[in-house]
Amino acid sequence: MTGLSTLLIVVGLFLAGGIYSFVKQQMPKSLIVLLSIGAAMCLVAGVLRLEVWN
Repeated sequence: MTGLSTLLIVVGLFLAGGIYSFVKQQMPKSLIVLLSIGAAMCLVAGVLRLEVWN
């Protein structure tokens, strides 16, 4: 099950990079907040799955 955990972590990091890009482009704050929540959820889910299965 580490493949799914790795995928969740990679998606979370990808979204975190998107947050940086959106902040630099001065996109709407609501979009940045939504992306931040999505990134945090992916990263936390990926880390928790690694902790549970290993």
